[in-house]
Amino acid sequence: MTLVSERIGQFFHEDRRLEYTEYGSGDDWVVLVPGQLMPRRMHQPLARKLAAAGGHVVTLDLLGHGRSDRPADPLLYSTTAFGEQVIALLDHLDADRAVLGGTSLGANVALEAALAAPERVTGLLLEMPVLDNAVEVGMLTSAPLLFAARFAPLAVRGVRMLSRAVPRGIVPFWVGVGLDTLDQRPAAMAATVHGIFFGRLGPPASQRAGIDVPALVIGHPYDPVHPVADAQMLAEELTGSRYVAATTVLEWRVHPDRLDRAALEFVTECFRHPDAGRMLGASS
Repeated sequence: MTLVSERIGQFFHEDRRLEYTEYGSGDDWVVLVPGQLMPRRMHQPLARKLAAAGGHVVTLDLLGHGRSDRPADPLLYSTTAFGEQVIALLDHLDADRAVLGGTSLGANVALEAALAAPERVTGLLLEMPVLDNAVEVGMLTSAPLLFAARFAPLAVRGVRMLSRAVPRGIVPFWVGVGLDTLDQRPAAMAATVHGIFFGRLGPPASQRAGIDVPALVIGHPYDPVHPVADAQMLAEELTGSRYVAATTVLEWRVHPDRLDRAALEFVTECFRHPDAGRMLGASS
């Protein structure tokens, strides 16, 4: 694979510091947003492949995530606020438009950004969005995190200390990402989960149907946390979108070639032709 330049940067949005990594160069911008509590490094493999093919890719740590600031105020966290942070990143980079991509929470954030500033979005690359069919599962997965952060902070701190003690260079990549995800501060973790859990999880169907940009939606069959029905529903709602089913929950992590190709083809078409997403959707 072609080697690409990689640069770490930061900017301030509403007096809060956000950190990002930039891959490659040029005007074909792609922004990738990770899942809840996960670091931006989870998108490093895809970012490198897209950049090697000519994209200018940026992975972002949202507020409360990774190496960005982690305030302990739940009012600062919501998918709409995260969407504003993505648009602020584009402003900081002087990027007129970009393909916005995200996984889980990151997919919802990309949708929010597309609603907030549709003129800034070239396309949407969305993996396992969390929408109407995930409410009950979201409660079951978020409640224990919130409970642990609020009522068992010593346990959260203990897990953080253990995760930090493991050198990232000696473990497989995805183990390292998992360890980074466990590196949480109790107060900030509680605020982040509280803000997302009790706020707007994502745009309602009436607003999603109004998003008119090319989209590639990837769903995971048999994923109990991210119901595949949400991905299929979103693909039907978005104009001219294309739906791709992963073979397993771990396909894009363990055997990424097929989905990497689909993502690369989609991003390439988005920049080659403004109606690329509609063309893909019509042919799928």
